[in-house]
Amino acid sequence: MLNPLVSIIMPVRNADPYLQDCLDSIFNQSYSNFELIVINDHSSDKSMEILLENKSRFNQVKILENEGEGIIEALNTGYEQINGEFVTRMDADDLMPSKKLELLLRALQNAGSNHVATGLVKYFKEGDLGDGYQKYEVWLNDLTKRAANFQDRYKECVIPSPSWMTSKEDFDRIGGFKTSRYPEDYDLAFRMFQGNLKVAGVNELCHLWRDHDRRASRNDSNYANNNFLDLKLHYFLLLDYKTSFDLVLWGAGKKGKFLAQRLVQEGIPFKWICDNPKKIGKHIYGKLIQEIPAKEQISLTCQFIIAVANSDSQISINQTVSKFESYFFA
Repeated sequence: MLNPLVSIIMPVRNADPYLQDCLDSIFNQSYSNFELIVINDHSSDKSMEILLENKSRFNQVKILENEGEGIIEALNTGYEQINGEFVTRMDADDLMPSKKLELLLRALQNAGSNHVATGLVKYFKEGDLGDGYQKYEVWLNDLTKRAANFQDRYKECVIPSPSWMTSKEDFDRIGGFKTSRYPEDYDLAFRMFQGNLKVAGVNELCHLWRDHDRRASRNDSNYANNNFLDLKLHYFLLLDYKTSFDLVLWGAGKKGKFLAQRLVQEGIPFKWICDNPKKIGKHIYGKLIQEIPAKEQISLTCQFIIAVANSDSQISINQTVSKFESYFFA
């Protein structure tokens, strides 16, 4: 189909400070054959008034009430009502560059089935933007430029939740929004990888990500660090863990301890190493923490989970484990 219908799914919960700007950016798209499925997730501000006013102006808008509670329920409520051949999602506090839909759709049409298109992102904020967000933006955009997003899938979410598009057929095949796991966007990225979707990277700006103090990722307990680690470990054990290999956990800081505890609970055998002399030789969760072996002492049948956040240390560690199966969890 030359100009297929694109379905945009957008949950809304108390977004009235940013909602009109978001909607204006959607209706200003160069690609006009889209439907906007908005799901009101029990807003208590003026969000619904804004939505109804825009619905009266634009016939592409369909407004639904969340049948459950929270973003996963909202996404599924909206997805049940789509008519498009292609699907994407949007966050109500963000902005779309004017060619976003056109660029993502063109990338998919050129790539064919079994692909997910994603483009470059940029954070913005009224005030100073945190260093962590800027580093994440640079890292994520570098992956997208190389269409290598799934390469670093255990570091952070590699497919930005409001900046992807895929066909409804492929989306249904990987389970759509049907998940009970948070963070739901990171879970979706893992399922895209699990479903063998290839990345169609767009080397142009496709999403403007707004940072603000009310953002769910800052305030909702579903996006706490431990949920990210639980999700990473779940998919590692499902997709990449080899029982015939020796599993080695590198790092005994906060994240390393959390992962060690989970591995013990799961009954997964592993060796635990770190470079902190105060921890080497101690037992935590019944596991002995050992010193880092020399490179020549490492077996080729080792898998490494790296739980060390310091970027300089990661570079050094990568030089040691580059010839082995290694997955950076921090």
